[in-house]
Amino acid sequence: MAEFVLFTNPMSRGQIARWALHEARAEYETQLVDWEDKPDALLAVNPMGKVPTLVHNHNGHQHVVTECAAICHYLAAMHAPELAPRAEEMADYFRYFFFAAGPLEQAIVANSMGWTVPFDKQMTAGFGTYERTIDTLETLMSDRDYVCGDRFTMADVYVGSHITWGMDFGSIPKRGAFEEYAARLRKRSAYNKARAIDMKLIAEAQADD
Repeated sequence: MAEFVLFTNPMSRGQIARWALHEARAEYETQLVDWEDKPDALLAVNPMGKVPTLVHNHNGHQHVVTECAAICHYLAAMHAPELAPRAEEMADYFRYFFFAAGPLEQAIVANSMGWTVPFDKQMTAGFGTYERTIDTLETLMSDRDYVCGDRFTMADVYVGSHITWGMDFGSIPKRGAFEEYAARLRKRSAYNKARAIDMKLIAEAQADD
């Protein structure tokens, strides 16, 4: 039995978890999830039926982790301490992680859905406005190579996925700071190995349609 089991669909945020697993050099097996026929094994560990869902078989126990940000940090904390933050990196690491998981994710979804937050409700919304959130992200990324400065950490898997995917699909504008950051990430061996797996799975699924 593999130490980790990843429930995923290649056309999902599961790509983030796969990249994280490769960065952590973790032994894992993949359980592919069909959108229309979700396996009982997934529903047993995650009643929402969401992917990715990660199962960690550890010391005779089965630990279930959901939500991409949590999966990324869990892998760093439990399996790849070199990708976890050092003491002096903690503030940036968690600030950027939670900024991407909260305001950035909300802003992108709202903008994609065509939802506009009324001016008098911007303080209620966790992101204020899409424009302000993207401008803030640009400011945060403009003075560094990685989230924690000059060292790659697991936070870069999560933040970087938002930026690379966002530019690919048009949900985040192409700006110099984003493109330079994405270029650094796309050179990583783990990124390319994980992506190749999912791209092959997508091509096989499309060929079968």
